[in-house]
Amino acid sequence: MEILRKPLLTEKVTQLTDKLNRYAFLVHPKANKIQIKSAIEAMYGVNITAVNTMRYVGKLKTRNTKAGPVSGRAATVKKAVVTLKDGETIDFYSNI
Repeated sequence: MEILRKPLLTEKVTQLTDKLNRYAFLVHPKANKIQIKSAIEAMYGVNITAVNTMRYVGKLKTRNTKAGPVSGRAATVKKAVVTLKDGETIDFYSNI
């Protein structure tokens, strides 16, 4: 099971990073906080003080086509917001 899917790089997360030293990631839906903490510490070499998780159920999507309405659902995702120790940072752009 790959725990970390990808980091979230949005305006809202950037503000959290600047003010509170928090970073957000998309994670596997069945990963728990302990697994998320150990995966991030191993990958980026930082110390984490807190992990907060949230689940978003995928929205129902419908569109009209020539064959009639087509409905489906967007993917369900789980996000993790981690707080690092003071003075530590994660640089996403140098690990490319």
